[in-house]
Amino acid sequence: MPDKSTTPAFDLITGQKALRVMAAVVTAVILVGALIFAKTILAPMVFALVLGVVVSPAADRLSRMGCPRVIVAGALLVVTSSIVVIAFLLLEPILTLLVEELPDIKREVQGWIVTLSDLLRGVEAISDEIENTVEGGSSEAVTSAVPSIMDAVWLAPNFASQMFIFAGTLFFFVLTRAELYAAAGAAREKLHMADTAVARYFAAVTVVNVGLGVATALVLTGLGVNSAVLWGVAAGLLNFVLYLGPLIIVGSLLIAGMIQFSGAIALLPPAAFLMLNIIEAQFVTPAFVGQRLQMNPLCVFLAIVFGLWLWGPIGAIVALPVIVWFSALISPERFDFRTEEKAVPSS
Repeated sequence: MPDKSTTPAFDLITGQKALRVMAAVVTAVILVGALIFAKTILAPMVFALVLGVVVSPAADRLSRMGCPRVIVAGALLVVTSSIVVIAFLLLEPILTLLVEELPDIKREVQGWIVTLSDLLRGVEAISDEIENTVEGGSSEAVTSAVPSIMDAVWLAPNFASQMFIFAGTLFFFVLTRAELYAAAGAAREKLHMADTAVARYFAAVTVVNVGLGVATALVLTGLGVNSAVLWGVAAGLLNFVLYLGPLIIVGSLLIAGMIQFSGAIALLPPAAFLMLNIIEAQFVTPAFVGQRLQMNPLCVFLAIVFGLWLWGPIGAIVALPVIVWFSALISPERFDFRTEEKAVPSS
């Protein structure tokens, strides 16, 4: 009997599989390249669609109450845009404070280098060289060399166009969402269920993040950290970006601790927040979110990193909602839904 591995039919099947694999790889590379190339257009567009999905339950309720869809779309556009702007304005003082405190950070780093050089032999020459580098330049030069966050945003050449794309996509998606989903035919119900999953997940996580922000502000106030309320706001907002957001807060609090305190006490603010974040991630979030998000943490982390590499901060923000939406669309049985939320709104 001839060996099947040497028959022409086997070679043909193997060749077809190899062609399909290569075609899939080429398609993936082209798709990623297109996403990077069209970042200026797609990033604000996807961000707007995610926000539109989040506010979709509110839009449906207002429509069922008889409110004209155009008024609903306009009102939600104003509200969501205001929330985004307010969130940015609340984060901006923390970022500006870190920039303005660069000279103090350098002096504190110099002190740590001197301490380490006293403990370790043979590194005096290296530490002196580093200290000279740290001491180089005046505080005025550092401050003038680094523009403020607001200046960087408002001077961005494509900022106005991205805001236009964001506002237009959000408004018209909310306005025509019922018609778009109705055109999907049999997938109409699944689309509404996916929207409900994202909205419920976002609502649960928002409650958790508000609690984390309040707890962070109270703990940092007890430790005597300056601007503890602003740190609490930043912790709550950045916690929407899983893994990366808390790491940013920990690093920033380490810098703030080095500025305000000396010695090992400087480690207390980041350590306290890290403990709060561990409690939130291991106990509070599972209790609030429950079974609505059943995904491998590694997949979530890789998706967020990929989104950050692809589109920057916006990519990291929209990565998880997009995953939740597609997961609910493909496997709706993995999410909990209420019967009344499945009702399809009238246009």
